[in-house]
Amino acid sequence: MKPLTPITKFKEGLSIQGFYLCTEKYQRHTRNGDLYLDLVLRDLTGHLPAKIWDKVAELNDFFSAGDAVAVSGVVEFYQERPQLIVKKIKKATVQNYGRYGFDPALVVPSSKKDPQKMWSEVTDIIKKMKNPFLQKLVSGLYKKHKKLLMVHPASVTMHHNFRSGFVEHNLSMARIAKKISPEYKVDRDLLLAGVLLHDIGKLREINSEYTADFTDEGNLIGHIALGRDMVSEAIAKIKNFPDALAMKVEHMILSHQGRYDWQSPKKPKFREALLVHLIDNLDAKMNLMEMALEDDQQEGRFTTRHNYFRIPLLKDDEPE
Repeated sequence: MKPLTPITKFKEGLSIQGFYLCTEKYQRHTRNGDLYLDLVLRDLTGHLPAKIWDKVAELNDFFSAGDAVAVSGVVEFYQERPQLIVKKIKKATVQNYGRYGFDPALVVPSSKKDPQKMWSEVTDIIKKMKNPFLQKLVSGLYKKHKKLLMVHPASVTMHHNFRSGFVEHNLSMARIAKKISPEYKVDRDLLLAGVLLHDIGKLREINSEYTADFTDEGNLIGHIALGRDMVSEAIAKIKNFPDALAMKVEHMILSHQGRYDWQSPKKPKFREALLVHLIDNLDAKMNLMEMALEDDQQEGRFTTRHNYFRIPLLKDDEPE
């Protein structure tokens, strides 16, 4: 098997094979009326146009726009820009191409942390919750949605907007909650439940197999209301779940954005709810700053203003 070739290594005349994300796919016709496929492929290193001239009808059925694809072809230059002439292409999944080196992290931005290790730590935190109702509620929702929770981003364009960003964000929040809860007069399990469930509605708000986008539910209803619905439905299935406790959990979801102008229908009205909002905001803002510092290409000690904060940010000191 040939080594996999990232897009930045493409050179004219090079025969390549690799895994890429097909972000665009169009059926077009040449001047002679022959059908061809016009594609855009990308990986973590870049993107480029690609064409399928031969076996168009056959290869067209093997993949769709938005799929990760296994590709082999030849690089050529057209109008002084590289493009790939595709010879073979098929939809790539871990099941059918994992043994050949396919990993979704090759084609979409992903957490730098191991999703399985993060999941293990989160589930360990849940197991140690002492309130049986809250423990059953959180563990039930996490077990039900494990497959999605392991890969879901925490947002479309904001903080932790990468593969496995959801579990990274929630784990970071849970760690903070565990550390600060002894400093305040709070119910630790209630705080952890709020932290771990505050964004659960994003599993329905965001469609994110590879490229994150809002679902119809996300656009029309939003993750706050969806999350409240998911939790309310789960609570209804737990025998003798206390009404007052259920109301507090639902309030933490409804108030976690903290402000009406941030689409929160309620402001936090008790200690644990306020902490969920503050911890969420803290972890989100720190991630946004981290990404701004990593993405900036400007020379000098400060970044450009083109970031979430709209101000120049002081870069980390270079190691001596």
